[in-house]
Amino acid sequence: MMKLNREKSKQLFARAQQHIPGGVNSPVRAFTSVGGIPVFIKKAKGAYLFDEDGNRYIDYINSWGPMILGHAYQPVVDAIRSKVEDSTSFGAPTELEIQMAELIKKMVPNVDLVRMVNSGTEACMSAVRLARGYTGRNKIIKFEGCYHGHADAFLVKAGSGMATLGIQSVPGVQSYVAQDTLTAAFNNIEEVKKLIAAHPKEIAAIIIEPVAGNMGCIAPAKGFLKALRDLCTEHGIVLIFDEVMTGFRLAKGGTQELFGIEADLVTYGKIIGGGMPVGAFGGKKEIMQHISPLGNVYQAGTLSGNPIAMIAGYTLLKELDSNPSIYKALKEKCKTLSEGIGHILEKKKIPHVINRLGSMMSVHFGNHPVVDFESAKACDNLLFNKFFHHLLENGVYLPPSAFETWFISSTISEEDIQHTLAAVEKF
Repeated sequence: MMKLNREKSKQLFARAQQHIPGGVNSPVRAFTSVGGIPVFIKKAKGAYLFDEDGNRYIDYINSWGPMILGHAYQPVVDAIRSKVEDSTSFGAPTELEIQMAELIKKMVPNVDLVRMVNSGTEACMSAVRLARGYTGRNKIIKFEGCYHGHADAFLVKAGSGMATLGIQSVPGVQSYVAQDTLTAAFNNIEEVKKLIAAHPKEIAAIIIEPVAGNMGCIAPAKGFLKALRDLCTEHGIVLIFDEVMTGFRLAKGGTQELFGIEADLVTYGKIIGGGMPVGAFGGKKEIMQHISPLGNVYQAGTLSGNPIAMIAGYTLLKELDSNPSIYKALKEKCKTLSEGIGHILEKKKIPHVINRLGSMMSVHFGNHPVVDFESAKACDNLLFNKFFHHLLENGVYLPPSAFETWFISSTISEEDIQHTLAAVEKF
């Protein structure tokens, strides 16, 4: 097999390392886990990425989720072009922010008020601060392998890039922060009960990716989310669903709609900005009214509600709201791809597990169920690295880590899926 020419990417990476830590602005992009030189992207359209050397790749990252309708989705591009003529930022209220909030409330169950921010990290950080201010408690429970951004409290046993880079503890995170962050295994309700019993009336919030996306794609066990909801209600704990990945992707109303479980607060990112830097948190009025200026829990942002980000997200959400058949089509494409890969790997007698939910999936090389962070780590991740590079050389771009979810876009065609399966056949 001929190797793709990526000489320009190689040169750019060498140049980037002289000016940017590690040569990248987000760690997983450095290919540290899988090895090799990261691909420098020049442009993208629909289902495809094009690198600086002119190579084309079928994209199964989709900017880590937001490009659900493909890259450079024309209505979003047109909306941004039109809005940017009015200026890129005001630092003042706009009607568009109201329209965005109204649309989110229409699509999502159980959201009374919503506050726009600039990233998923900021949304999760703000939601936890709000939960602490509302309850008057300090401790939170998070789940091993779940990633809620890089705020200090979330970097205790986090997944995603930390798992990829093998970072166990983070210098700069003070000990008292770690002491207030309690961790349990994903899908293990008994561990949660023990933590609550050991810290009575001290826990402000439980924050969870209801479908984990940062240790691979891992769905909640039957009854797990309902049990969390019941425990939070019983003990006065704020239940936070981190739907930065799953919001508007698995269903119009996210996992709250999918599983019929109501969280107290929900955080968003990725799709909500149509690819622009946006996040949001929202939930019950009883809690949200404690955010300034209504209450004393302070949160602010110069670019919050930025008009360019708002029009991009609003345009994308309007399409998803008006055309719910998109979700069924995405689910079918993901099913065809995952079952096809599974059939080939089984035929080749390569031990594997493929997790899938809606338009999210992950491939794990092992013969045990992958239900939490420990079982994800126990897989043959070196084999995944070989799998990644094999597909990359065949024009298929996967997340460069065994701990990241694949995301399917509506622009992935049957031809693209068959090309991907043909590449897997050669593995």
